[in-house]
Amino acid sequence: MLKSYSRAWCEIDYKAINHNLDEIQKLVGKTKIMGIVKANAYGHGDVACARQMAKWGVDFFGVSSIDEALNLRENGIDQDILILGYTPVEHFHYLYEKNIVQSLISFEYAQKLNAFAKENDAMIRCHCKVDTGMCRTGIIYQDQDKHMDQIIAEYRLSNLSVEGIFSHFPVSDDLGVDSRTFTENQIRLFKEVIDNLKKEGINCGIKHIQNSYGILNYMDLGMDYCRPGLLYMGVTSDDQIPILSNPDFIPIMSIYANVSLVKWIQEGQSVSYGRNFIATKPTKVATVSIGYADGIPRLLSNQGFEVLIHGKHCKVIGNICMDQCMVDVTDVENVKEGDICCFVGQMGQERVTIDTISRLAKTINNETMSAIAARVPRLEKR
Repeated sequence: MLKSYSRAWCEIDYKAINHNLDEIQKLVGKTKIMGIVKANAYGHGDVACARQMAKWGVDFFGVSSIDEALNLRENGIDQDILILGYTPVEHFHYLYEKNIVQSLISFEYAQKLNAFAKENDAMIRCHCKVDTGMCRTGIIYQDQDKHMDQIIAEYRLSNLSVEGIFSHFPVSDDLGVDSRTFTENQIRLFKEVIDNLKKEGINCGIKHIQNSYGILNYMDLGMDYCRPGLLYMGVTSDDQIPILSNPDFIPIMSIYANVSLVKWIQEGQSVSYGRNFIATKPTKVATVSIGYADGIPRLLSNQGFEVLIHGKHCKVIGNICMDQCMVDVTDVENVKEGDICCFVGQMGQERVTIDTISRLAKTINNETMSAIAARVPRLEKR
């Protein structure tokens, strides 16, 4: 465990990414891995994660926006980068200047991008996004042949180099009959689009559709790439959701903070805003230097959430504050200023998981991890 110069910090085991990528590769066979590093790699540090994955052999990364792509380029990531979302017109020039691949989020958007490229005597690399059921971005293809003409037309735009095609699963995490049927129909529609392009003499380029749960539950689709996000970080969105595979992932993130103060309060005294924790007996309280502005959800307040101090479980009491929270350490000996409190990770033989936080906060790990604030340093585990 690292001791940080900061009041709170994340410890990231970047080397464990190699193990997690190996586990993913076992599931998908010859399909290559596109590492999704959007939202600062779900809070894990996009540049550091990309560098580690590149060492392993990942040659394509996915991001949400042009600023995320530029950040990778500015930090020496020279592998291919796909922007999965929208790039504003005023930033189109970065796409060809920095060799970044843009998703074609609609036919109208593709036309606009092509016109810009033509005016600037440039070729812009792109992937065609097909909407097979997410209803978010892409050309809708949910009925046979509907809008197929637009997909074909995108490939024939003069100044776009359409080098790939992809879609996205909204319910690949759900093994219920309706969701399985829906996802299998998406796969059928996506393959139908690819076949239709072949009939037109069009090389569709690289094909990808599997997100993290697509990898876990629909392993062998014969695609060129898959798009894991949380998986290479060693977690899923919710560890209570059943899956069809049995990978051995290693969670790479731990979260720690320092104890700043220890005091005794008496029966009847209250803790924190709202006075919704009232001591029923003399209680030893540790103030810990992390709060909701750091990414610890306020919804954990008075939910029985337990952290680790000296390797022992201790309850967070009272409302979590912006920069601090309070912990009942009555049953833990010798707690003092500067001691380390573990919010996620292992201390001794005990562990706190990110799933516990997400479940109590009524959300998923994707949100919990992405919400960890930039002011919390990410330190590499040594």
